[in-house]
Amino acid sequence: MTQSLPESFAEFGEARQKGFLRVKEIKEQGGKVAGVFCTFTPLEILDTAGITPVSLCGMSDETIPAAEAHLPKNLCPLIKSSYGFAVSDKCPYTYFSDLIVGETTCDGKKKMYELLGKLKDTYILHLPQGIAGDDALEFWTRELRRFITYLEDRFQVRLTDAALRQAARVRNEERAARLELMELQALTPPPAFGYDIYKTLEGLGFCFDRQEAIDKVRSLTAQLRADYDAGKRPVSPHAKRILVTGCPIGGVLDKTVRALEEKGGVAVCFENCSGIKAMHQMVDTEAEDIVQAIARRYLSIGCAVMTPDSRRMALLKELLQTFRVDGVVEIDLQACTPYCVESFWIRQAAEAAGVPYLALETDYSQADGGQLSTRLEAFLEILE
Repeated sequence: MTQSLPESFAEFGEARQKGFLRVKEIKEQGGKVAGVFCTFTPLEILDTAGITPVSLCGMSDETIPAAEAHLPKNLCPLIKSSYGFAVSDKCPYTYFSDLIVGETTCDGKKKMYELLGKLKDTYILHLPQGIAGDDALEFWTRELRRFITYLEDRFQVRLTDAALRQAARVRNEERAARLELMELQALTPPPAFGYDIYKTLEGLGFCFDRQEAIDKVRSLTAQLRADYDAGKRPVSPHAKRILVTGCPIGGVLDKTVRALEEKGGVAVCFENCSGIKAMHQMVDTEAEDIVQAIARRYLSIGCAVMTPDSRRMALLKELLQTFRVDGVVEIDLQACTPYCVESFWIRQAAEAAGVPYLALETDYSQADGGQLSTRLEAFLEILE
């Protein structure tokens, strides 16, 4: 599937494994590491404190049995996998973390963080339940100020407004670079398979030098564009253009997105957490109150944990047009109540736009791989 694509795609795919050694080096050089889980975590604040953030989201069913010794079996596989890697001491990133930063994005994670707190120092960021009115922004801004004070006291650092603005500029630059790569998929046909784009975006999170990450993704974008302009077309012009939405899908990517593309589709847009949903918002670095500006940026992410989730619905409508989508595939993890319930509204939004919709609910096991492949194949057939 990737034989005609730039070799650097493979580099991003291996970034998670290579990152283990880099984190070890950071620790040996006296650096600090924070394990994080969610796109609501204010990375600019960690950057300013000189703390390297790294994702602890589990993407394998390997450690789920260990997690189920403490957690219910009918819990989200991402939560169980993440906790399983921590409790079984199989994740170097958790091992090297000086701090785990959790957030109240779902009840399952909140309770899991209580257990993680027995293994590692865990700090919880409390999100508002919705975004309506000024109260939500004021509440979230206070949470970020509390977080800043905690980091200053805990690590004996000083987070100045000037340093926060500079960190925000760098993160804005990285988001813009990611967006530039993702927006190439609006071309007809797209210049790459969605599976490779997703693995690239995922791998960027394990490149801990921000400028290096920016340069790498820009280089890849430029290479893809140059190859495309030279006539290279790895994706068939007949491939049906699919928007993928729903939960974080790193742990189910092969049996969903890869299967979709092997059956003749192509994922042109990921509205999921690791895709476009949390990248198009920028921090206003010229705002008078930089902490509030950072809070505003993160609060504008359209996530199913918010009630109502108007931002996600508005973004979906825009993406359907921008990427000229033929079909929407929602991939939700079992027991993820916010996204599974919100699939009702996503289906309505897709149907209102005249775009066929398919909902898949799955976990990290491979037991349903054949069934998912069959359903995806049948969905692509109705798009003919």
